[in-house]
Amino acid sequence: MKVRVALTAVALAGVALTACGGHHFEPPDRSKQVAEAEAAYTPQIFDTVTWATDSIRQLDGNAVYAASCRRCHGTLGKGDTDYDRSRKIFPPSLVEPDWKYAKYTNAMDSLRKRIWVGHAGMPTFGIAGIDARDIDGVAYYVLYVLRPDVLGDSSAR
Repeated sequence: MKVRVALTAVALAGVALTACGGHHFEPPDRSKQVAEAEAAYTPQIFDTVTWATDSIRQLDGNAVYAASCRRCHGTLGKGDTDYDRSRKIFPPSLVEPDWKYAKYTNAMDSLRKRIWVGHAGMPTFGIAGIDARDIDGVAYYVLYVLRPDVLGDSSAR
C-alpha cells in the first residue's frame, strides 16, 4: 500500500513538471502598467474617503506603510535599506527637506497620485490592489508622521 501511494505521488509530480515545463513567464511591461495607472487615476477617487479621526487614519497609514513601503523607503522613510542595496535600487528619502512632494501646494493630492500611479521603479499601487482609503492613509502617514517638521500640522490636509 505504501509503495502504491509513493508511486502515485511520483507520477503526479512528474505530470505536474511536464505540464509546467513549456510555460514561459513574461513579466508585465512597467511603462504599460504606469500608463494604465495614470489613465485610471482621478483625484475624485478620494472624495468619498472619510476617517472617524486622524488617529485612525494614521494607524491605517502606518500599517500600509509597514506592509508596502518600508522595505524600500525604510522604517523612518530615509531609504537606503539592505533591500535597496542588494537590488541596486535607489528610492528617494521621504524625509529630506527638499523632497519634491513636500514642495507642492497640495502635497496630499500630489502624494496620493504618486502612490496610485507609481513610476518605473515604484509599484502602481492604485491598480495593484491598494484601495483609495489605504492610499489616503499612507499618504497622511508619510506627510504627518514621517515629515511633521517639514509640513507642520495643516498644510497638506
